[in-house]
Amino acid sequence: MTHTDQRTMRRVLRREIAGTIGLLADEHDFRTMRRYRSFTFDDHTTYLKQVEGLLRTRSLQGAHTTLALFDPEEYADFCARKGLDPDTPASRTRFTAELAATGPSVPYEGQPLTDLLPTLVDEAVRQATWEYATTLLARLGPCASCGEDLGRAALARASQLLVRILDTAPPGDRHLVCSVSGPPDTLVAVLHAPDDTTGRVDLDDTEALEFTTVLAAGIATDRPGGLVMRTTAPGAPDRVHGWRLRAHGLEPLTAGEVFDAYCTDIETGDLISPESNVDYCQAPPLGEDPGPDHHH
Repeated sequence: MTHTDQRTMRRVLRREIAGTIGLLADEHDFRTMRRYRSFTFDDHTTYLKQVEGLLRTRSLQGAHTTLALFDPEEYADFCARKGLDPDTPASRTRFTAELAATGPSVPYEGQPLTDLLPTLVDEAVRQATWEYATTLLARLGPCASCGEDLGRAALARASQLLVRILDTAPPGDRHLVCSVSGPPDTLVAVLHAPDDTTGRVDLDDTEALEFTTVLAAGIATDRPGGLVMRTTAPGAPDRVHGWRLRAHGLEPLTAGEVFDAYCTDIETGDLISPESNVDYCQAPPLGEDPGPDHHH
């Protein structure tokens, strides 16, 4: 490729940017976009190199750029809804500008695109998980016997449980993972609760909301699942506690059950050697009443 070709490609990309780049993260999405004649890139690798070059240039010029995930199917729907011709750079720019407001995105801060892509995909998965869990809770409707909104009740219950877990946790940085079995897929949410010497737990609001929503979905639907918390404190082994999702609550796992869960390969059932400097502990009882037994 000549230097002039590269300059032309940059110019083409630059026209389609509104402070946000809609990135085609994988080969399949890239191939889908090639059906539009106005999309002039031939191969995904070159396209990614060009995007990276453009990001660097914008960064040197002091321009702030956000990367969003460009989904060709969502783009086609967007154009159909708005009555736009999908085969124009202007339509792509409009869709990208909307993505910046509503879709998953990450700021470009000089890191290689290979590092940014997984972060962007993770962000998209997180958002999809939260949206799915929220829809699941909204569809539950009222309790047949008392009329209470089951989704709202499950969210309140999940919030109480999270507060109790953090209140009874040993001091240190806490990393919590909640998983709820599908169908269609297993829902997973992660929450970081940094250690705060003042005794105040400083949670990321979005993370906490996503985590509580997934936990609530597990509580409300009686699907198999669990919650694991790993606590890291200076000068001490990491401590791992676990709970099993049960109707309307969480049941503490014994130290042996936590060990088994951590030291078994989920795919094969084979034993994995335990990590060094990790204590697998009996979870403290959460010491609260299980709440009403709602029936659908």
